[in-house]
Amino acid sequence: MPGTISALQMPTDRDHVACLSNEREIMRTSHGVNNGVVEPNFAGNQRLLVVANRLPVSASRKGDDWSLEISPGGLVSALVGVKEFDVRWIGWAGVNVSDEIGQKTLTKALDEKNCTPVFLDEETLDQYYNGYCNNILWPLFHYLGIPQGNGLATTKSFESQFAAYHRANQMFADVVNEHYEEGDIVWCHDYHLMLLPKLLKDVNSRMTVGWFLHTPFPSSEIYRTLPSRSELLRSLLAADLLGFHTYDYARHFVNSCTRILGLEGTPEGVEDQGRLIRVAAFPIGIDSDRFINALDIPEVQENIKTFQEKYAGRKVILGLDRLDMIKGIPQKLLAFETFLEENPSWRDKVILVQIAIPSRTDVIEYQKLKSQVHEIVGRVNGKFGSLGAVPVQYLDHSLDFHRLCALYAITDIALITSIRDGMNLVSYEFVACQDANKGVLILSEFAGAAQSLGAGALLVNPWNITEVADSIKKALTMSGEEREMRHQLNFEHVSKHTSQVWAETFVREFNVTVVEAQLRTRQAPSDLSETNAIERYQQSNNRLLILGFNSTLSEPVDTQVNEKYLKLHPALQQPLTELCNDPKTTVVVLSGSTMASLEENFSEYNMWLAAENGLFLRTTKKDWKITMPEHLNSKWVDCVKNVLEYFAERTPRSDYTVRKTALVWNYEHADPKFGSLQAKDMLQHLWTGSTSNSCIDVAKGRRSVEVRPAGVTKGAAIDRILREVFHSVSTTTPVDYALCVGNFLGKDEDVYTFFEKESDRLKPSRESLQGILDLKEDNYFSCAVGKNQTKARYLLPSQHDVVSFLKKLADAATPNGSLSKP
Repeated sequence: MPGTISALQMPTDRDHVACLSNEREIMRTSHGVNNGVVEPNFAGNQRLLVVANRLPVSASRKGDDWSLEISPGGLVSALVGVKEFDVRWIGWAGVNVSDEIGQKTLTKALDEKNCTPVFLDEETLDQYYNGYCNNILWPLFHYLGIPQGNGLATTKSFESQFAAYHRANQMFADVVNEHYEEGDIVWCHDYHLMLLPKLLKDVNSRMTVGWFLHTPFPSSEIYRTLPSRSELLRSLLAADLLGFHTYDYARHFVNSCTRILGLEGTPEGVEDQGRLIRVAAFPIGIDSDRFINALDIPEVQENIKTFQEKYAGRKVILGLDRLDMIKGIPQKLLAFETFLEENPSWRDKVILVQIAIPSRTDVIEYQKLKSQVHEIVGRVNGKFGSLGAVPVQYLDHSLDFHRLCALYAITDIALITSIRDGMNLVSYEFVACQDANKGVLILSEFAGAAQSLGAGALLVNPWNITEVADSIKKALTMSGEEREMRHQLNFEHVSKHTSQVWAETFVREFNVTVVEAQLRTRQAPSDLSETNAIERYQQSNNRLLILGFNSTLSEPVDTQVNEKYLKLHPALQQPLTELCNDPKTTVVVLSGSTMASLEENFSEYNMWLAAENGLFLRTTKKDWKITMPEHLNSKWVDCVKNVLEYFAERTPRSDYTVRKTALVWNYEHADPKFGSLQAKDMLQHLWTGSTSNSCIDVAKGRRSVEVRPAGVTKGAAIDRILREVFHSVSTTTPVDYALCVGNFLGKDEDVYTFFEKESDRLKPSRESLQGILDLKEDNYFSCAVGKNQTKARYLLPSQHDVVSFLKKLADAATPNGSLSKP
């Protein structure tokens, strides 16, 4: 997709990657394609509901009337280029309106501007915006950490701030739901509305929702310090598409989902219970034509002449920033001071024009920053200035657009030293105005723009004062040819990747994502019809229930100390008892777990246990039987054990289990990223090392690696299990109902297809069971738990759904009939 970076290179299995590739190929054959981009067909213009904290208007009240002024630039100009949508804005109008008449008149006035207001009461606004957004999320996302001490004392407790944040997001959701029409696309913006996607989806799951973050997203080590970390991530994952400025920010988000929520990262985004949430990078731009064309305006030309005369004989270095901790203004001034110290010949030939636009002037930290900056400016001017000129010209107010463009045009060096910045579009604006002057851009590597303009800019670490000072000298002495080359690289990017292109690309990717999700939905099995399954169960005479253990009948892993010690879900004790005591029903727990593990959990039930993928079998009333095929051998075990032991020792919080016929290395509780890398190395050892010629199969699980004899799968064990089960009893009634539920490894999913008539590979085994099986098509239910990519007919989304379904099935069990109990 042009303009996006969606290849988040996370560990993933090759089958899943191939599946995604096939889906995109299907889309190319079923939709129009323009340069590899799917062009959805629109029946008339769709509506794009743009939901942001602030509406792009300034409102002022005069009696019962309102004066509105649309704010230029930003998202407004970006969405001008989105032709196929009718855009409507939803957000706070920037004024507190408590009376009903004022709200009605403002709503009516804004409606003419395609805007819909969200009215926030003063208390909620203060705690939501000044509290949680600006006091918690903003510092955290810019690596300043969660404020402590006086920072939190200025507002109420964290809990009350988050409660207000939730309340405000709900207010936004209510307005969106009120104005939403079928077919609309909802595009949410920024950290102010992180709870909004889930609040919208909870009301209407079919609503198409996207979210874009205009700040950095911090690394998982920083983000995990946030008390409400999981709730915010879960809320965002309700969206269909999540957008970030850069690949790094997108990667940090995926890593946070992996480390905090335990979800799987893929090249496309995040997988959550079989659902793929697309995560991609969309670098934003500016309306470059607005700046380029402004240079021809007479007023701008006049300002250019004025500035040229004022700074004649001196090179101009420009700094333009909000007065904020993240902008690195003290670092910039210290670097300029160091440059003047080390290069006395330049002291009368260069001037730093620093514009620091005040922000949050009522916050103590910002007041201290202002004092620090003024102190450094005074020291530098006192040390290196003269009666005729000073090296630093400092302004604490903004310039109007025409004067700003003129200043950009005559600047020789733009110096941007942000210590953390989502994008920093000042660098883009400078480049757009420099076609004649070919000025040099010195850009912090911690600004998002560094990933877009890094080829033409001089990238610096703002914390390295000497490096920044050296870069100033390099820029001042750079040859004309190099300045031309660097500027051309940047100018091509700025003029091509405009804000309009950014918006068009996001919206287009939005539509592709929706179509892909629809394709996946069609390809994935449908959810189990519990009513149908129960009705068929009641009508049958001899039922076979084959149930997995891990992630099916077990407690959720995160409630257990270690996955080796699986425990039966407590809520299933009564349903299993009822099902096992039903004389028409035979229950088989088929698992890769050890005999001891199954005995510990199921010995009190009247059922069959099939341990280690069915190689060991017993009823809970008799001893274990070995059903192992004759060709199996265990010569490979010691060699594989050494490999697993090696990786277990070098991967903290991982372990391995030695079973009778298999070995399993588990890294469920290890660091997800490191565990995945170690798993890749282990697979390489097993596939190419001393065991490569052994007769073994290596099965990669979600966070495990299992090594077993070749050909040993749950599906291959079914015929042996059925023979043992039904030869141990006297019955003439064949199985006429089968239910198979589990969360099995890919290699074991042949258990689902064993009973399918079209499964040619297992046809001989199935035909040899005549008299035991008499399954009609509609009486077989295979269900995968929590995974969409499966060979099963149906889905049960989670272990909770398994519990709920088995309870209903147990309630439907009849007390009389049947011959299949041992």
